[in-house]
Amino acid sequence: MNATAASPAQRPLFQTIDMLTASQQRAIRAIAPHDQAAAPAIEERRPVSVFTGEEFHALEQRKLFRRQAVPVTISARIAQPGSSVAHDGYGVPLLVTRDKDGQAHVFLNACTHKGARLLDGCDVARGNRLTCPYHAWTFATDGKLIGAARPETFVNLDKAGRGLAELPSREAGGIIWAMLDRHAEPDFSGIDEQLAADFDAFELPDLHVYGHKQFHLKANWKLVLEPFLEGYHVQRLHARTVGPLFADVPNVVDTLGLNIRQISGKMQFTPDCLDIPGENIHASVTHAYNVFPNCVVVTSPYYISVMFLMPNGVDRTTVDYFMLTRRPPDNPKGAELYRKSYEMIIGVFGGEDFYAAEISHAGLATGAIDEVVYSGLEATIPLFNRILDGVLAK
Repeated sequence: MNATAASPAQRPLFQTIDMLTASQQRAIRAIAPHDQAAAPAIEERRPVSVFTGEEFHALEQRKLFRRQAVPVTISARIAQPGSSVAHDGYGVPLLVTRDKDGQAHVFLNACTHKGARLLDGCDVARGNRLTCPYHAWTFATDGKLIGAARPETFVNLDKAGRGLAELPSREAGGIIWAMLDRHAEPDFSGIDEQLAADFDAFELPDLHVYGHKQFHLKANWKLVLEPFLEGYHVQRLHARTVGPLFADVPNVVDTLGLNIRQISGKMQFTPDCLDIPGENIHASVTHAYNVFPNCVVVTSPYYISVMFLMPNGVDRTTVDYFMLTRRPPDNPKGAELYRKSYEMIIGVFGGEDFYAAEISHAGLATGAIDEVVYSGLEATIPLFNRILDGVLAK
């Protein structure tokens, strides 16, 4: 968390271009006028088996999700010291905490007495202690065992050696990463310095969690991800919702380590609008990030969407969606704006993008086609596939 960040009451409701990193500003100024932004024609294919095959799913689990640190949740979810939350999205029972000194931790959600879960559900617990509901063993939010009921009934109970099982983790740019296999060699190579700087420029670590919703989808995680890597679907799938807001042109794409940053101008975008003093940059420009491999960050004029797409099987994905605002609503107009925004984005992502992933997976599972093809307006998907294949080949 950023100790020098402005308090919510002092934080402006929107950002101007000068509040962003130099890298972001260069990419924004590289957006071509819509009438000069021609989409290329490409020839790119992908075997259907990478979406429907158990063998490829097992390879991803072995060489990616269990070998490399993965994004787990947002820093803002446990913003205050003494916060804890259970996290089961990856199929591994996790406990994410922030200790009394402000340090984030990721533990296995298992009491070191007999393995009982310390926390259930998705609500954030407050307080510097976690007490097991089974036999009332008590742990600090840094994982140390600080109390056991009837300690005189144990012989040689070593409290120092009975702390919670901690997973290697790091926090950067408002995202908490962790190794899901605590015995694997820690690999945090996916955390890129520029990515973290971009997110710090958004003040992502210190934003207000306005809304959180979990989705359980019948689709491979990559099919859930793909709509956020391309603009080809926007004016078609979203024709009755947000489609008219966006131009049918390619994005400006940069790789930040293993991560991908896409920046696009909305329908009303012109290069001249970037030099209007005090202009809300997110009203005319959208940033969409793939935090490798399975996190999505998308900017909107008055909020930021963050999604974690967690595979629970070759054809099952749990999505944790968060809507973050620059400050809590403090007047009826702001409250109504955020309410409508949240309802709209849940409808667009849940009712359109996620629905598309599910019907796509159902169709691919029939065996009707052996490979999918990509257009020039989907060119970022093959880029992601090359990054993914490179990691899996190690």
